[in-house]
Amino acid sequence: MKTRLLAAAAALLVATPALAQPIPAPVQKRIDRILKRTPLIDGHNDVPEQIRENWKMSVEGLASGSDKRQPNPMMTDMARLHEGRVGGQFWSVYIDASVHGDEAIRQTLEQIDIVTRLVKAYPNDLELASTAADFERIHRKGKIASVMGVEGGHQMGGSMAALRQFYRLGARYMTLTHFATNDWADSATDDPKYGGLSPFGVEVVKEMNRIGMLVDLAHVSPDTMKDAIEASKAPVIFSHSNARALEDHPRNVPDDVLALLPANGGVVMVNFYTGYLSEPFRQWNAMRAGEEAKLKSLFTGQPDKRTAAMDAWDKANPPPKAEIGIIADHIEHIAKVAGDDHVGLGGDLDGIPYDQSPPGMNSVSGYPLLFAELIRRGWSDKDLAKLAGGNILRVLRRAEEVSASMKDVPPSLATLPAPAPAKPE
Repeated sequence: MKTRLLAAAAALLVATPALAQPIPAPVQKRIDRILKRTPLIDGHNDVPEQIRENWKMSVEGLASGSDKRQPNPMMTDMARLHEGRVGGQFWSVYIDASVHGDEAIRQTLEQIDIVTRLVKAYPNDLELASTAADFERIHRKGKIASVMGVEGGHQMGGSMAALRQFYRLGARYMTLTHFATNDWADSATDDPKYGGLSPFGVEVVKEMNRIGMLVDLAHVSPDTMKDAIEASKAPVIFSHSNARALEDHPRNVPDDVLALLPANGGVVMVNFYTGYLSEPFRQWNAMRAGEEAKLKSLFTGQPDKRTAAMDAWDKANPPPKAEIGIIADHIEHIAKVAGDDHVGLGGDLDGIPYDQSPPGMNSVSGYPLLFAELIRRGWSDKDLAKLAGGNILRVLRRAEEVSASMKDVPPSLATLPAPAPAKPE
C-alpha cells in the first residue's frame, strides 16, 4: 500500500490505511532517516507456515495487500514489508513439535524450500543473506535481506549432520525447543525432563557455535535458558519473546535471565502477540479455556448447545484491549534490566491470531507506529537504531567471529543416547 496524505492535515501528518493512527510528518521523516542507515530486522515471521498449512505450498499472491488470501488474512506481503520499512527478515521454517526423527528433517527441508522459492518469486523485494554484511548490503539495495530460523530442536531429528545442512541451506538460528520438551532440552510450556539441557543438548549448543548458527531461546524453560547461556561462546537470541516481569507467561524471559545478557551479549526480540504482552489478556484467555472445557463436559454430544453457550460467554466477556504502548513497555523493561544493547524486534507475525495484537501491529506495515511511540517516550536515534537492527547485527557478527575462532574444531559426531529398553509388563 502506498503512503497517502490525510486530507485534513496534509502538510503535517502522514498515514496509511493499515495503520491505526497517523504519524506526524517530522516524526516519520526521522524514522525514515534512522531506518535508511540501519536495517530494521525482524527476528520471526511465520509466512512459511501459512504457505504450508493454508496455500498448498504456493508462494503466489504475496505481492501486495490487494492479493487477498481468504479465509485467512495474511499479515505479510511485499508491499507492506516496504511500507513498514523492513530491511531484514528471519523467516521461520517451523514444523509441529509432535514430528520427530527423519520425518522432521524432511518436513523442515520442505519449509526451507518454501523460503527459497518465496525469495526467488519476488526478486525485486527479497534476497537471501548469509552474513551480517549481507544484511547491510541487501538493505542498501532497497531489498529485504532474508534468512531462515529453525523453530525447534526436534527438527534436526537428533542428527548433527542435519543441523549442519540446515545451516548450509540458509538457516541462521535454531530455537532449542518449541511448545514441547524434546529429546535433549526442556520447553517453557511442557513438563521438564532434564532440568535444562541434557549433555547432548550442550553438545548441540557447542556445534551451533562452531558453525555460526545463533542459539535461539524463545520457547525454552528458564533452566534451559541458563544452561544454554552458560554453554554458548556466542551471544544467544530470543527471536520472539517478551518480559516475564510484565506478563507472567512461561514463554517470556525472567529478569534473572535478562540480567545475564550483558555478559553474554545476547538480544531479546520483542513479540507482538497480546497473549505474551498483557497479563489481563492472559488471565482472560485462561478463563475462556476453562469455560470451553466446562461446556464440553456439560454438553457432550451436543455441539449446537456448546457453540451457543460459548458464543454467549464471548459476548458477555470481551477480551481486554491492548494498545501499542504495551509493546513499548516490554521493550523499555528489557532495556532497563539488560541494557539498550540487548533488545530487538521479533513480531511473530503470521504466527499469531490476526485480531490479537495491538491496533496497527497485526501487519508488517506497522513498525513505524512502534517507533513513533518510542520517539514520543524520548528514545534517541542511537537507541532506536540499536533496537531496529544494530543489536542483532552485532550478535550475528560476533557469532561469525566465534565460528571463525573454532575453525580447527572438528564437526561434532555426538548422537542421542539410545532409549532405555521397555520394562516387561
